[in-house]
Amino acid sequence: MSKHTSIQDEARLKWAHLQTRRHFLKSFSAGIGSMALSSIMGPAALDAFASGSPLVGAGSGSADPLLPKTPHFPAKAKHVIFLHMAGAPSQHELFDYKPLLQRLDGQQTPPSLLEGKRFAFIRGVPKLLGPQATFKQYGQSGAWVSNHLPNFSRVVDDVTFLKAMHTDEFNHAPAQLFMYTGSPRLGRPSLGSWALYGLGSENQNLPGFVVLISGAAAPSAGASVYGSGFLPTVYQGVQCRSDGDPVLFLSDPDGVSRDMRQRSIEAINEINRQQYEETQDPEILTRISQYELAFRMQMSVPEAMDIHTEPETIQTEYGIEPGKVSFANNCLLARRLVERGVRFVQLFHWGWDSHGAGESEALTHGFVERCKETDQAMTALLTDLKRRGLLDETLVIWGGEFGRTPMLENRTGQDNPFVGRDHHSDVYTMWMAGAGIKRGFTYGETDEIGYQPVSGRVHVHDLQATILHQLGFDHERLTFPFQGRDFRLTDVGGHVIKDILA
Repeated sequence: MSKHTSIQDEARLKWAHLQTRRHFLKSFSAGIGSMALSSIMGPAALDAFASGSPLVGAGSGSADPLLPKTPHFPAKAKHVIFLHMAGAPSQHELFDYKPLLQRLDGQQTPPSLLEGKRFAFIRGVPKLLGPQATFKQYGQSGAWVSNHLPNFSRVVDDVTFLKAMHTDEFNHAPAQLFMYTGSPRLGRPSLGSWALYGLGSENQNLPGFVVLISGAAAPSAGASVYGSGFLPTVYQGVQCRSDGDPVLFLSDPDGVSRDMRQRSIEAINEINRQQYEETQDPEILTRISQYELAFRMQMSVPEAMDIHTEPETIQTEYGIEPGKVSFANNCLLARRLVERGVRFVQLFHWGWDSHGAGESEALTHGFVERCKETDQAMTALLTDLKRRGLLDETLVIWGGEFGRTPMLENRTGQDNPFVGRDHHSDVYTMWMAGAGIKRGFTYGETDEIGYQPVSGRVHVHDLQATILHQLGFDHERLTFPFQGRDFRLTDVGGHVIKDILA
């Protein structure tokens, strides 16, 4: 609906549609479609649409799909904050220190390492590239961290590093889709949508799944990485902004008072309820819920998103940038949102694609800037959550969609003008913290040049299974019926990484 459209006109239009012969025929055909859908998918599917309940006995049975629900077993995590570094940061310049790779810098890569391998851009025989950073060990855990993350080095004893992550995809959009939906193709629900579908929301005045984006662009896979796929759209992520109106078109249209808007929404939703009784279309329940949530959000969202009410010491700790869209602002917003009961907060920070094709993609230039933009804020987020007692119930995840090669990228067979690395799906580093995850722990190891896993290999489906486990779900039982079979986030794979659980 346009910001300038009269909400009273919309109510009158919906009433007219409800009375017309054409609308009757449309609803009649939709009713036939609903009966067909029920016969194909089974009545449990429509019940799940209506109640928002996972088909596992976890739902409340309420007509409001966002009310809190009980998971399969007691959860360690009530909330999730996922910090995604879109573009895939190089583990070789951050956490996976390899002295041998430094000594081999500039040498030709042995052919045995290239046989049978597929790369996005490397052609011919590339040179090995030593780490473009210096490393030290920090904390009681002795974790290796580069000089690019001086703040984060102080909190390594609060996290678990996953040093041998791997994925099935080596291009950005498919890999991002795979990370969040369990499939490299469009149409599946995202991780945040599954969490909201399974657990509902603790705060009925705020979206249960909030997305915050910073950097020069959105994720390569677009809004699908926080979409609801074949789940009801009430479970999709709501993108909010740290500058300007938090949510577009949230304000009342010109000439409409809040009381008038409330009466209009009540009228529209009464018509929607009549439509649902006739057609049993589950998206009508979504529409009702979204109208009501949008009305409540007019009061709650501006308060929740106003980071300038935070004490100056907190603003300084995060390094927020007033009047800008920044990762620092979004980290502080993430803490405020989980503090207010938001179930899943997804942060995307774009710009980590370090091919070396230009200065912005160089490991010695653009990559260093991305580290500066994120180091202080992600450290402050962990520190602040821990100080407030929220880290025990909030699962924080950091990482990209894949890793980087230990070789210098040589696009077209020639060395790039700046120092960079190609995509690498076989091994990369992520970290997790809080909500029942071990502290000061490293799981998995790579070989002497950080090219292949040696132990502790973790697949993307394993990560997804572990996140759902901490939220109280058996990932094999959190399902939704679609096109004749039950779907789940982890498809037909996934194992909980039990060794990292406290």
